[in-house]
Amino acid sequence: MRIIVPVLTLVFLLLTTVSHAASKPRMILVGGYVGSWKVPDSPSNTLNHWAEANRFKVGDVLVWTYDAKTDSVLQVTKEDYDRCNTTKPLKQFNDGDTKFKLNNSGAFFFISGASNNCVKGEKIHVVVLAERNSGGSPKVSPVSSPPASTHAPAPAPNAAVGLKVGSGLFLTAVAIGLAMA
Repeated sequence: MRIIVPVLTLVFLLLTTVSHAASKPRMILVGGYVGSWKVPDSPSNTLNHWAEANRFKVGDVLVWTYDAKTDSVLQVTKEDYDRCNTTKPLKQFNDGDTKFKLNNSGAFFFISGASNNCVKGEKIHVVVLAERNSGGSPKVSPVSSPPASTHAPAPAPNAAVGLKVGSGLFLTAVAIGLAMA
């Protein structure tokens, strides 16, 4: 009995922390570092490669940092993304510190508003995972453009996702709790 109480307390605290961390929106710096919103230095190092390696959830906030005097961020349709058309964006941001909340699942398309930067590869396509439903009818999100001919990338592991029950870290914490009891 002496061991059970500390272990149950530890398990409760870990589960509470995991649940809270999983529901909290994340601020995600586009490209993973300040200054990544630029023309890529090579075709193998684009923002889309970075986006494909990450998971984006409803409620996450994308953050761009850039020189507002020379660049901007435009949210566009898939067609305008493919054509690098900057004339009719859905939304335009030019403050140098853009924050965009991902309010629904699906595809989001962003291009540079600077002349010819999109054509040179300064653009990003982000796929937001659907929310998990705990029963009832599935949620349907509006789609702003027809489905792309390419499939969404397979979900990749992401350090920002949080601790999962059953992970090695969780089991290690339980083992430490048992050893300390």
